[in-house]
Amino acid sequence: MKKHFIFALTLLLSSSIAFSQKKKKDTAPVPDKLELLKQEVIKKIDERQKFTQEVNDQIFSFGELGFQEFETTKYLTNLLEKNGFTIERGVAGMPTAWIAKWGSGKPVIAIGSDVDCIPKASQKPGVAYKDPIVEGAPGHGEGHNSGQALNITAMLALKEIMEREKISGTLMLWPGIAEEQVGAKAIYVRDGYFKDVDACIFTHVGDNLGVSWGDAGNTGLISVKFHFEGAAAHAAGAPWRGRSALDAVELMNIAWNYKREHLETTQRSHYVISDGGDQPNVVPSKATVWYYFRERTYPKIKNLFENGIKMAQGASIMTDTKFTYEILGSAWPGHFNKPIAETMFYNIKRVGLPQWSAEDQLLAKASQKELQSPKADGLAIKLDTMSEPVYSPNIIRQGGSDDIADISWSLPTVVLRYPSNMPGMPGHHWANAITMATPIAHKGCTAGAKVEALTVLDMLFKPEIIQKAWEYYNKEQTKEIKYTPLISKDDKPAIQLNKEIMEKFRPEMSKYYYDPTKYKTYLEQLGIKYPTVKEK
Repeated sequence: MKKHFIFALTLLLSSSIAFSQKKKKDTAPVPDKLELLKQEVIKKIDERQKFTQEVNDQIFSFGELGFQEFETTKYLTNLLEKNGFTIERGVAGMPTAWIAKWGSGKPVIAIGSDVDCIPKASQKPGVAYKDPIVEGAPGHGEGHNSGQALNITAMLALKEIMEREKISGTLMLWPGIAEEQVGAKAIYVRDGYFKDVDACIFTHVGDNLGVSWGDAGNTGLISVKFHFEGAAAHAAGAPWRGRSALDAVELMNIAWNYKREHLETTQRSHYVISDGGDQPNVVPSKATVWYYFRERTYPKIKNLFENGIKMAQGASIMTDTKFTYEILGSAWPGHFNKPIAETMFYNIKRVGLPQWSAEDQLLAKASQKELQSPKADGLAIKLDTMSEPVYSPNIIRQGGSDDIADISWSLPTVVLRYPSNMPGMPGHHWANAITMATPIAHKGCTAGAKVEALTVLDMLFKPEIIQKAWEYYNKEQTKEIKYTPLISKDDKPAIQLNKEIMEKFRPEMSKYYYDPTKYKTYLEQLGIKYPTVKEK
């Protein structure tokens, strides 16, 4: 009797457990609509990898300097127009600037990335040593060719879903024109192009997937040319009749270099003499020096600039010349949005880093060795953590500046860094172009496009993200610091910059523009074996 009871009890318990497990399995959480759409947008981006590669390589081949991005602009605006976007060209008085919009209603989400390149940075992609495509020509030694490939891939995949699902929202794509001259974004803000935008995602090439919030520890700057005017004379026959504008430039630079010892350690300032006269036997009647004054806060940037004006005045008095100055660009120190960054970082962890091939790692390690880089272990294989903010204006994390900061002080903004380059490169250098039309850049763009599309989907489906973003912007970011432009209402974009350089090199560079109808990749068009490294 006891045995029968135990058997019956065991059978009952087994049945109960089996039923419970079956019920648990039958009632497992079903993915919600947002999750299903996230899975779909990732798939759509993977399916667009060839498209991403073509856009990336095409812009790389154009290699255009700031304010002269005419081929890049024509290519991108035509591409977006064919895909249903409404294009406004020549915005803010800049012939190469544009805004592309699709969709309707709120939220309005701006998606941006830079497009200009670096002087003398021409470089064959996939070659781990200096080997220019066109000697002395500009090239993408910052990697700005990749950001629009990422953005457009992400937004076209997202557009398909929004259209089908009738999701409210407006996508606004735009380019960072002349970022290397910090020449456009403060003007975009001043002229009202971001006044109705709810949030901004900006993308910038890096060597890992990452995002930061708060004070990034960068500098802001003002870019200024000082023009001196004197009087010409025969430098040997009648030098006493001349007043050298070049002397004034040199005296200003000497004064500034002596001043450096007594400036705060957070300042960065540099200059080039962009016009030093015509020939030695003519006293230069005109000369120009171009300064970048960088600091950690708006008041400190203004103070550096005012010191520069004093130096110019002194040099002018000493040489009996006249001077004027011209503001070419500006940037605030950046401050980026915490709620959007946290949302983005969650998606970064979901997407993860690309799978690098042995060839990818060989190119990176060979390049690092060639450049004697302090980092020699190739491409990143571990995700960055989310950077913590730098609160003190007396601490500098990195000396660079970016005018995306002016947009970050106008509305909630984050910058997505994506792994299309390699660690340890000098920056603003031909070596930073080595990966930028290779599988490394293509894979990095695809990973970044997934993160960006997932983050925009989150903002479309969860209005509280944008609500919290504005709360952070109003109650924390701008509680004590208010944005004051470093440019005036009368300052014009310096659209004449780089014109002569591009006119000189474009005819030869145009012979190497990428033709995707004939070649699968730009590497193939150039006949480059991937990777090409020095033999041991």
